[in-house]
Amino acid sequence: MSPDVFDEIAFSRLLARARDGDNSAMGELLQRYRNYLSLLARVQIGRQLQGKLDVADVVQEANLAAHRAIGQFRGSTEAQLLAWLRQILVAILANQVRKFVGTRRRDVTLERELGDHIDQSSAWLGPQLISPQSSPSAQASRREQAVLLADAMEGLPEDYREVIILRQLEGLSFPDVARRMGRTEDSVKNLWARALAKLRRSLNMLEGT
Repeated sequence: MSPDVFDEIAFSRLLARARDGDNSAMGELLQRYRNYLSLLARVQIGRQLQGKLDVADVVQEANLAAHRAIGQFRGSTEAQLLAWLRQILVAILANQVRKFVGTRRRDVTLERELGDHIDQSSAWLGPQLISPQSSPSAQASRREQAVLLADAMEGLPEDYREVIILRQLEGLSFPDVARRMGRTEDSVKNLWARALAKLRRSLNMLEGT
Protein backbone atom coordinates (compact mmCIF):
# COMPACT_ATOMS: atom_id res chain seq x y z
CA MET A 1 0.00 0.00 0.00
CA SER A 2 1.26 3.50 -0.88
CA PRO A 3 2.41 5.48 2.18
CA ASP A 4 0.14 8.31 1.01
CA VAL A 5 -2.96 6.14 1.21
CA PHE A 6 -4.41 6.64 4.65
CA ASP A 7 -4.50 3.47 6.74
CA GLU A 8 -6.67 4.09 9.80
CA ILE A 9 -5.56 0.88 11.49
CA ALA A 10 -1.87 1.69 11.09
CA PHE A 11 -2.49 5.24 12.32
CA SER A 12 -4.39 4.00 15.39
CA ARG A 13 -1.60 1.57 16.27
CA LEU A 14 1.07 4.25 15.87
CA LEU A 15 -0.93 6.67 18.02
CA ALA A 16 -1.45 4.02 20.71
CA ARG A 17 2.28 3.29 20.82
CA ALA A 18 3.05 7.00 21.09
CA ARG A 19 0.60 7.36 23.97
CA ASP A 20 2.28 4.44 25.71
CA GLY A 21 5.58 6.32 25.70
CA ASP A 22 7.20 4.82 22.59
CA ASN A 23 9.56 7.63 21.54
CA SER A 24 10.16 6.09 18.13
CA ALA A 25 6.44 5.97 17.40
CA MET A 26 6.00 9.55 18.58
CA GLY A 27 8.85 10.69 16.39
CA GLU A 28 7.34 8.93 13.38
CA LEU A 29 3.92 10.41 14.11
CA LEU A 30 5.24 13.97 14.36
CA GLN A 31 7.40 13.59 11.27
CA ARG A 32 4.24 12.95 9.25
CA TYR A 33 3.02 16.45 10.11
CA ARG A 34 6.25 18.45 10.06
CA ASN A 35 5.56 20.01 6.66
CA TYR A 36 1.99 20.80 7.67
CA LEU A 37 3.00 22.55 10.90
CA SER A 38 5.92 24.29 9.19
CA LEU A 39 3.62 25.77 6.57
CA LEU A 40 1.11 27.02 9.13
CA ALA A 41 3.89 28.49 11.27
CA ARG A 42 5.47 30.16 8.24
CA VAL A 43 2.21 31.93 7.40
CA GLN A 44 1.66 33.22 10.94
CA ILE A 45 5.26 34.35 11.34
CA GLY A 46 4.87 36.29 8.11
CA ARG A 47 1.67 37.91 9.36
CA GLN A 48 2.54 38.54 13.00
CA LEU A 49 6.29 38.59 13.48
CA GLN A 50 7.74 39.71 10.13
CA GLY A 51 10.47 37.09 9.99
CA LYS A 52 11.66 37.49 13.59
CA LEU A 53 11.30 33.77 14.29
CA ASP A 54 12.74 30.71 12.63
CA VAL A 55 10.04 28.31 11.43
CA ALA A 56 12.13 25.24 12.26
CA ASP A 57 12.58 26.44 15.86
CA VAL A 58 8.85 27.01 16.29
CA VAL A 59 7.97 23.58 14.90
CA GLN A 60 10.62 21.94 17.08
CA GLU A 61 9.12 23.60 20.15
CA ALA A 62 5.65 22.45 19.09
CA ASN A 63 6.92 18.89 18.64
CA LEU A 64 8.51 18.90 22.08
CA ALA A 65 5.29 20.20 23.62
CA ALA A 66 3.27 17.55 21.79
CA HIS A 67 5.70 14.86 22.92
CA ARG A 68 5.26 15.90 26.55
CA ALA A 69 1.48 16.14 26.33
CA ILE A 70 0.57 13.19 24.08
CA GLY A 71 -0.81 11.28 27.04
CA GLN A 72 -3.45 14.00 27.42
CA PHE A 73 -4.67 13.71 23.83
CA ARG A 74 -8.11 12.10 23.80
CA GLY A 75 -8.83 12.01 20.09
CA SER A 76 -8.62 8.99 17.83
CA THR A 77 -8.55 10.35 14.26
CA GLU A 78 -5.98 12.14 12.16
CA ALA A 79 -8.26 15.19 11.90
CA GLN A 80 -8.52 15.34 15.69
CA LEU A 81 -4.76 15.02 16.04
CA LEU A 82 -4.22 17.86 13.57
CA ALA A 83 -6.62 20.09 15.51
CA TRP A 84 -4.72 19.29 18.72
CA LEU A 85 -1.36 20.07 17.08
CA ARG A 86 -2.75 23.37 15.80
CA GLN A 87 -3.75 24.30 19.36
CA ILE A 88 -0.21 23.63 20.53
CA LEU A 89 1.18 25.72 17.68
CA VAL A 90 -1.18 28.59 18.56
CA ALA A 91 -0.01 28.60 22.19
CA ILE A 92 3.65 28.72 21.16
CA LEU A 93 3.13 31.48 18.62
CA ALA A 94 1.06 33.50 21.09
CA ASN A 95 3.92 33.28 23.61
CA GLN A 96 6.35 34.52 20.98
CA VAL A 97 4.10 37.42 19.98
CA ARG A 98 3.80 38.46 23.63
CA LYS A 99 7.57 38.24 23.96
CA PHE A 100 8.18 40.53 20.99
CA VAL A 101 5.57 43.09 22.04
CA GLY A 102 6.98 43.11 25.56
CA THR A 103 4.17 41.68 27.66
CA ARG A 104 3.94 38.53 29.75
CA ARG A 105 0.18 38.77 30.30
CA ARG A 106 -1.84 36.12 28.56
CA ASP A 107 -4.14 37.57 25.92
CA VAL A 108 -7.07 35.28 25.17
CA THR A 109 -8.10 37.48 22.24
CA LEU A 110 -4.66 37.09 20.68
CA GLU A 111 -4.80 33.32 21.00
CA ARG A 112 -8.31 33.24 19.55
CA GLU A 113 -7.23 35.37 16.57
CA LEU A 114 -4.15 33.24 15.98
CA GLY A 115 -6.25 30.11 16.23
CA ASP A 116 -8.75 31.48 13.72
CA HIS A 117 -5.95 32.40 11.30
CA ILE A 118 -4.31 29.01 11.57
CA ASP A 119 -7.62 27.19 11.15
CA GLN A 120 -8.35 29.31 8.07
CA SER A 121 -4.94 28.50 6.60
CA SER A 122 -5.49 24.81 7.26
CA ALA A 123 -8.96 24.97 5.70
CA TRP A 124 -7.52 26.58 2.57
CA LEU A 125 -5.29 23.54 2.18
CA GLY A 126 -8.19 21.53 0.91
CA PRO A 127 -11.12 22.09 -1.47
CA GLN A 128 -9.58 25.02 -3.34
CA LEU A 129 -6.73 22.91 -4.67
CA ILE A 130 -8.15 19.39 -4.70
CA SER A 131 -7.58 17.88 -8.13
CA PRO A 132 -10.87 17.62 -10.02
CA GLN A 133 -9.81 14.16 -11.21
CA SER A 134 -9.91 12.79 -7.65
CA SER A 135 -13.23 11.26 -6.66
CA PRO A 136 -14.66 11.94 -3.16
CA SER A 137 -14.51 8.23 -2.34
CA ALA A 138 -10.81 8.13 -3.27
CA GLN A 139 -10.09 11.21 -1.21
CA ALA A 140 -11.82 9.69 1.80
CA SER A 141 -9.37 6.78 1.80
CA ARG A 142 -6.34 9.03 1.91
CA ARG A 143 -4.68 11.18 4.50
CA GLU A 144 -6.06 14.61 5.35
CA GLN A 145 -5.92 16.73 2.20
CA ALA A 146 -4.23 19.60 4.06
CA VAL A 147 -1.33 17.31 4.99
CA LEU A 148 -0.88 16.11 1.43
CA LEU A 149 -0.95 19.67 0.11
CA ALA A 150 1.64 20.78 2.65
CA ASP A 151 3.87 17.87 1.60
CA ALA A 152 3.36 18.77 -2.07
CA MET A 153 4.22 22.42 -1.40
CA GLU A 154 7.41 21.44 0.37
CA GLY A 155 8.63 19.89 -2.87
CA LEU A 156 8.05 23.03 -4.94
CA PRO A 157 10.81 25.46 -5.96
CA GLU A 158 11.21 28.23 -3.38
CA ASP A 159 9.72 30.99 -5.55
CA TYR A 160 6.70 28.82 -6.37
CA ARG A 161 6.11 28.08 -2.71
CA GLU A 162 6.57 31.72 -1.75
CA VAL A 163 4.08 33.10 -4.26
CA ILE A 164 1.42 30.57 -3.20
CA ILE A 165 1.95 31.38 0.48
CA LEU A 166 1.81 35.14 -0.05
CA ARG A 167 -1.12 35.12 -2.45
CA GLN A 168 -3.26 32.28 -1.12
CA LEU A 169 -2.40 31.87 2.55
CA GLU A 170 -1.47 35.42 3.55
CA GLY A 171 -4.11 36.80 1.21
CA LEU A 172 -1.97 39.55 -0.31
CA SER A 173 -2.96 41.33 -3.50
CA PHE A 174 -0.84 40.81 -6.61
CA PRO A 175 0.74 44.29 -6.25
CA ASP A 176 1.65 43.50 -2.63
CA VAL A 177 3.06 40.10 -3.59
CA ALA A 178 5.11 41.79 -6.33
CA ARG A 179 6.56 44.24 -3.81
CA ARG A 180 7.37 41.48 -1.32
CA MET A 181 9.08 39.37 -3.98
CA GLY A 182 10.78 42.23 -5.82
CA ARG A 183 9.09 41.37 -9.11
CA THR A 184 6.71 43.04 -11.52
CA GLU A 185 3.01 42.39 -11.09
CA ASP A 186 2.79 40.60 -14.45
CA SER A 187 5.69 38.30 -13.61
CA VAL A 188 4.10 37.47 -10.26
CA LYS A 189 0.79 36.59 -11.93
CA ASN A 190 2.58 34.28 -14.36
CA LEU A 191 4.63 32.75 -11.54
CA TRP A 192 1.48 32.17 -9.48
CA ALA A 193 -0.27 30.39 -12.35
CA ARG A 194 2.75 28.14 -12.96
CA ALA A 195 3.10 27.45 -9.25
CA LEU A 196 -0.53 26.34 -8.89
CA ALA A 197 -0.25 24.10 -11.94
CA LYS A 198 2.92 22.54 -10.53
CA LEU A 199 1.30 22.10 -7.13
CA ARG A 200 -1.67 20.27 -8.63
CA ARG A 201 0.65 17.97 -10.58
CA SER A 202 2.68 17.27 -7.44
CA LEU A 203 -0.49 16.55 -5.47
CA ASN A 204 -1.71 14.15 -8.13
CA MET A 205 1.60 12.29 -7.89
CA LEU A 206 1.27 12.04 -4.11
CA GLU A 207 -2.30 10.77 -4.46
CA GLY A 208 -1.25 8.27 -7.11
CA THR A 209 -3.68 9.60 -9.71
